[in-house]
Amino acid sequence: MYGDVDLNIIDGSAIWAQSMAQALAAAGCEVTLLLKAQVRTDRLTAPLTETPGVRLVRPYEDKMLSDLGPRGLTPEQAVELMGRLHARKPFDLVVVRGRRLAGLAAQEEALAGRLWTYLTDFPHSVGELTATAAAELTDIALASRFVLCQTEELRAFLESTVPAACGRSVLFPPVAAVPEGVTADGQTHARTRLAYTGKFAPRWNTLEMTGLPEELSRLGVDSELVMIGDKIHAEPADWAKRMRKALESTPNVDWRGGMARADALRQSAECDFGLSWRDPDMDASLELSTKVLELGALGLPVVLNRTPMHEALLGADYPLFAGEDTASVAAVIARAYHDRAVYAEAAERCRAAAAEHTLERAAERLRGYLAETIPAAPAGADPERPLKVVIAGHDLKFFTRLAEYLDSLPGLDVRIDEWEGLSTHDQYRSRELAGWADVVICEWCGPNALFYAKWKRPDQRLIVRLHRFELYAEWPRRLDIGKVDAVVCVSPHYADLTRELTGWPADKVVVLPNWVDDRQLDRPKLAGAEYSLGMIGIAPSRKRLDRGLDVLSELRRMDPRYTLSVKTKQPWEYWWIWNRPEERAYFERVYRRIQRDEQLASGVIFDGFGPDVATWLRRVGFVLSTSDDESFHLAPAECAASGGVPALLPWPGSDTIYDPHWIHDDPVVMAEAIHATVSEGRFAEESDRARAEVTSVYGLERVRGLWSDLVVRGGVPAGRGSTAHAGAGG
Repeated sequence: MYGDVDLNIIDGSAIWAQSMAQALAAAGCEVTLLLKAQVRTDRLTAPLTETPGVRLVRPYEDKMLSDLGPRGLTPEQAVELMGRLHARKPFDLVVVRGRRLAGLAAQEEALAGRLWTYLTDFPHSVGELTATAAAELTDIALASRFVLCQTEELRAFLESTVPAACGRSVLFPPVAAVPEGVTADGQTHARTRLAYTGKFAPRWNTLEMTGLPEELSRLGVDSELVMIGDKIHAEPADWAKRMRKALESTPNVDWRGGMARADALRQSAECDFGLSWRDPDMDASLELSTKVLELGALGLPVVLNRTPMHEALLGADYPLFAGEDTASVAAVIARAYHDRAVYAEAAERCRAAAAEHTLERAAERLRGYLAETIPAAPAGADPERPLKVVIAGHDLKFFTRLAEYLDSLPGLDVRIDEWEGLSTHDQYRSRELAGWADVVICEWCGPNALFYAKWKRPDQRLIVRLHRFELYAEWPRRLDIGKVDAVVCVSPHYADLTRELTGWPADKVVVLPNWVDDRQLDRPKLAGAEYSLGMIGIAPSRKRLDRGLDVLSELRRMDPRYTLSVKTKQPWEYWWIWNRPEERAYFERVYRRIQRDEQLASGVIFDGFGPDVATWLRRVGFVLSTSDDESFHLAPAECAASGGVPALLPWPGSDTIYDPHWIHDDPVVMAEAIHATVSEGRFAEESDRARAEVTSVYGLERVRGLWSDLVVRGGVPAGRGSTAHAGAGG
């Protein structure tokens, strides 16, 4: 682990490094922490030396490089040392903080794929995100197993602007670890004390804070400001001089200097209020102050700016949101000082928010990510004698996540035979892999399946995954089913069609459903999401956007707040669709309808196609499935996993995948059901039901388990398949 931070200076980034090392150790890791600078004070390192499982590497004291400068390791030097340490004893994961550092580490082949990258120092608005920065962040994301995001807002921004971060971005909020038994006494005192800990910098309003005791005295409140820290920003020079003078000579300002984190928290607990009031320029920040959480964990009510993030954390009616000047800060403090109920409410809000950010909660979160990164060997697999698995196909986009998972399993040796086209491949390599493999998985029942069936050995197993695309083609009829151990379909309906059209033995056609990445999709909905409908992908015409418009039109007659967001490529972006006259005529007709209907023109939003579905779904309450036919249709399931409600029209087989509760006879009935759910206040109830049903059957962990069991032991699900409603298979 390495953070491009100096642990001699107590600030948010240094506290992160200490907390991250402790949380990783608590999660069961052996942590090697590379220090940036020579240890001049052990206020942050001493607790780490006492933490079991943490080892400090001191490049200055141990003279690990000959050209060490006075300001600590450069990013280049840090990456060089990480590479040396890794070569000596390989690490399973490499946790780094700092954009420049991460960019360099991403270029190191030995570290790529092992990186857990924590990023805060990148542009937090689209206007500031240059093409160069976006390219650098893309390289970092591609080389990272996880990109650790401090807040949901930061994750949403990153995924929306850097597509490579989608699927890799996970939450790792700040850790608020306080010494055991240290807590505020929960009341105000005759002389009230205000606590500020951290660095002194212009945008942190630390100079303005020194005027609070005088401002409060005008309101009849006797107060003292306790300021803990020793890092004063040197620029601008005039400001730094004024800051130091204010700390040293302002009446009722008690500057206690720098100290160990635990000591700073103990002294803060003796105060009545915490301060995290900053310049309005920082209101758009996507970071959450660790100090807010630490002070809250002590039981102190914290004065801070009103921002969307702080409102989400503490509630829009939190009583200690302050304005832009010291008078507004003094006013909210005076109110809470004089009104015991207001003080108690603010303290409880802060304490409750901090409870989600304990060291134990951070370790629990990390254990989940570790299980994802380093899964246990599946039953029946022998890491000493790995099962040799080949995955072959011309288009693996639907199988990539499963392939990555199988490759990560101890006891499996996975190789990919990616064909250039349906029939185009390196025959010599494919033949070599056919002779090497114990198990072959053919993604698509095409020429790849015919090839591997031809070369199959008696002691080898062949699994073919069949999609809607091949079902009516010639390849299934040419396949020697006697050479195939299992044909996988994603739904009971298509399994039945496969048996009917091919005449294959019923027990060879099995159902392993598509998966829903429920962990990635589980994100808080934005306010008003219940009034937003969504559709994902509306081409070709059989997706029936016109029916979705019918639903919206009905809803907007009941309540104009309803809108329809369509996340899609446009039909003219698919040459094979736009070249068909009937397709072009359909979309021209539908788009003309949107343009000419005032209700629709103001209610339909087209969003760009991309992998940021989880972020997009935060503002969508209902996802519509209005198609003529589908093999599975994942979008409604993704909606349910995100905390939304699926809404389907009855395409063939829909009731074998989704509970009939979510299936409606026609657009009018669908619109009435949606409006009843919203207007009767049942959205949360319905979304909870949908999430429970979908994740229990299509959750990523369950579907992965079905696949690993099939690959390792040849096991298939009991019965003819499983669906979202109590296992009915039809």
